[in-house]
Parts: sequence; C-alpha cells; structure tokens
Amino acid sequence: MEEVEKNYTRTFSTPAGRIVLSHLRRITIERVLGSNASDSELRSLEAQRALVHQVENLIERGK
Repeated sequence: MEEVEKNYTRTFSTPAGRIVLSHLRRITIERVLGSNASDSELRSLEAQRALVHQVENLIERGK
C-alpha cells in the first residue's frame, strides 16, 4: 500500500493536483444540502465525502 500512498501524494502535490483536490472538497465536503434533501441525496453526498476523505488520508500517509 505504501507505493499507492506515495503516488497519491505525488499526484496531488502538483499545482494541477491541488486544484483538483480543492475542487473535490468544494463539491463534497463543503457542500451543504437543504433541509428538504432526501435520504438518497444525503447518503450519496456522504459517500462522496468519504471518498474525498480517503484520498486526503492516502495523501497524508504518503508524505
């Protein structure tokens, strides 16, 4: 797994990678759903957030 983690770090350490990761954070982690969001919408967004967190964790472990 160490090789995968290092590759995540390399990929997202570039200027383009940082822009992409920032965009992923904006559309997932920083996104707020209204009180009328359905259960399906909430679950979908939470899954997306979990994936972005996983990417961030792999980047940190690869440092």
